[in-house]
Amino acid sequence: MEREVRVRFAPSPTGPLHIGGVRTALYNFLLARKLGGKMLLRIEDTDQNRFVPGAEQYIMDALRWCGIVIDEGIEEGGPHAPYRQSERKPMYRQYAQQLIESGHAYYAFDTPEELDAMRARLTAAKVPNPQYNSITRTQMRNSLTLPEDEVKQLLDNEAPYVIRLKVPRKEEIRFNDLIRGWVVVHSSAVDDKVLMKSDGMPTYHLANIVDDHLMEITHVIRGEEWLPSAPLHVLLYRYLGWEATMPQFAHLPLLLKPDGTGKLSKRDGDKLGFPVFPLEWHGTDAESGQPTVSSGYRESGYLPEAFINFLAFLGWNPGTQQELFTMDELIENFSIERVSKSPARFDQNKVRWYNEQYLRAKPDTELAGYLLESLQAQGISCPTDKAEQIAALVKERATFPADLAREAQLFFHRPTSYDEQVISKKWNAQVAGALAAYAQELPSAADTSPEGLKALLTQVVESQGMKIGQVLQVLRVAVTGITAGPDLMAVMSILGAQETAERIEAAVSQLVAS
Repeated sequence: MEREVRVRFAPSPTGPLHIGGVRTALYNFLLARKLGGKMLLRIEDTDQNRFVPGAEQYIMDALRWCGIVIDEGIEEGGPHAPYRQSERKPMYRQYAQQLIESGHAYYAFDTPEELDAMRARLTAAKVPNPQYNSITRTQMRNSLTLPEDEVKQLLDNEAPYVIRLKVPRKEEIRFNDLIRGWVVVHSSAVDDKVLMKSDGMPTYHLANIVDDHLMEITHVIRGEEWLPSAPLHVLLYRYLGWEATMPQFAHLPLLLKPDGTGKLSKRDGDKLGFPVFPLEWHGTDAESGQPTVSSGYRESGYLPEAFINFLAFLGWNPGTQQELFTMDELIENFSIERVSKSPARFDQNKVRWYNEQYLRAKPDTELAGYLLESLQAQGISCPTDKAEQIAALVKERATFPADLAREAQLFFHRPTSYDEQVISKKWNAQVAGALAAYAQELPSAADTSPEGLKALLTQVVESQGMKIGQVLQVLRVAVTGITAGPDLMAVMSILGAQETAERIEAAVSQLVAS
């Protein structure tokens, strides 16, 4: 019988969720949904020294905003609860003990001073990577080198110890990565990692493997930084007797800075002016202890669907020219085999482009909602139907929802100054006369649609012996104060004939006087 596909996203609550972590969660979610499986959220909080209050809730809120649906987790529950590792602490020791009894792990009683001395010796001997391994363990204080009775006595006296994995000295460890193909590592490059710390808490390596097995995880999709740990995890599956149900591994490529020189960090975002977190994060500076605020994509005006579409393409492509995908379309088209091994360079201009596409594609009723919310905050009232007309007109000039209100200001505030460059070049008595005549005709206009207003302007201007091109730019400046903007006739139609006429009259009066 074929196993149900089960994936997990297993972050540590040590701070806000980086967009690299969101991408990992997204790829897990897409694979699970594509293959009809389930997505788990497990909080890996075994390192209590690095625990940050609020980080766990932040992770759950961020995934929810992104539309990444969790099937089993802290909030959702599930058959493998608890989903917080610190609450699973009692179950890990038995597996560490099993490894000791089978000869695949051992007690290590070395003090911090003894460990420092060992590293110093290796460094002095020009060993490039000093570590506790199959060679150095023979010179250390552990249950492999000490007499059995002394080990028993140390344990009976509750002497501090850790439990380490006994990595074989000469063996090739191999596994098939879904993205990278066969990975082969010699065991001499793998150190005897600590599995159980002196405080009784498991390390990431043991807890991770035990939980993935007990939670029946079939695919482990995680960042490239975990690739060096994969051989160790393969050994643990083998030594615990779980090799037959070992999940398939897929290690995702790194996210690089915009210039491609290294891994994308919060510092890069701060320096270049873009968020690296999905939601705004309120933290504390490690050195000064002062409160800090890190920007988030949500608060910066990005739509979750645009953010997710952008992230999906940071390492994956569908093999077609299509760039805009709904979440359902991403699920339908996703395959782990189309994830690249090469690092993906972050491009802030591209995420802005995605946001523009999604914002402009929204119904005018929804855009009007954004606009009305911003206007209300400014103390400006506006009928809903007018807000819809304005939103439809200015949306092509917007990247973020807040841009709609910025572009809409000309509808609620009469100009107090007029573009000097246009006035100096285009303004004259003949133009002033034509505009005054047009303003006089506007209040009684029968057709105030954009087409009707343009037809009336053409008629008035020609009656003055002029062409429409001679007055159009000055008319825009008279009505709005500026030279660029949405279609002028549409602007005047929304303003209404009376308001437009009054604006033209005020401009003519001020400009003639000056």
